[in-house]
Amino acid sequence: MRRNLFDLSGRSAVVTGAYQGLGLGMARGLAEAGASVMLVDVNPLVVQRAEELCSEGLSAKGYAANLLDRSARLELKRTLSADLDGKLDILVNNAGIQIRHPVLEFPIEDWDTVLELNLTAAFDLAQWAANIMVKQGKGKIINTASVNSLAAGVNTVAYCAAKGGIMQMTKVMSNELSSQGINVNCIAPGYMATAINTALVEDEKRFAELSQRIPAKRWGQPQDMAGAAVYLASDASEYVCGIMLPVDGGYLGR
Repeated sequence: MRRNLFDLSGRSAVVTGAYQGLGLGMARGLAEAGASVMLVDVNPLVVQRAEELCSEGLSAKGYAANLLDRSARLELKRTLSADLDGKLDILVNNAGIQIRHPVLEFPIEDWDTVLELNLTAAFDLAQWAANIMVKQGKGKIINTASVNSLAAGVNTVAYCAAKGGIMQMTKVMSNELSSQGINVNCIAPGYMATAINTALVEDEKRFAELSQRIPAKRWGQPQDMAGAAVYLASDASEYVCGIMLPVDGGYLGR
């Protein structure tokens, strides 16, 4: 019998920011590939979202947690560790926030918020996952970067700084952990039709500028992230270490 390199049956996965948007798209993709997925989100309705996936015959459980709060992250890690019984195969660090201001007016409080959730919380959970995975000798950590890890935007200095940090964090973690059986990679979504980009979609001029630059001639959808997540979580990517995989309709090629 041929081995299915993309089969995730029997594997456990944690996905943050999974109530909606890209996180839900990736969580669904992992679950459809056979993984038991733990959905984490600040929205308490994430518990109901997980139940909806279960009603479709998938394996999922929801956890409400505010990842901006360090004490809440600590409690989440304790809860997940107990429920996972010390075994974790896949972590998808996806939770994020966007706050827009011009550079000259960017409040330091908003800078702190964006960096705390988009970068510091991601490292916190990646470090937690890595310590579990080192003991197993195997694991997959997938961070959500952005095309803004490379191509800077406008009025998004904190977001771009954080996403640039995610790309470099991924590389350093890969340098240190690949020899221990842990694959650390990141996915760089392009411009996606999700809630975080509402301001761009409503700005007719900026929306038109961005749309013209996308060779695929459309904005991405949450389901467009599923294949990349499954690939980086599966045996198909065993020798893929420290990469940033764009899922951007060709945006970065322009």
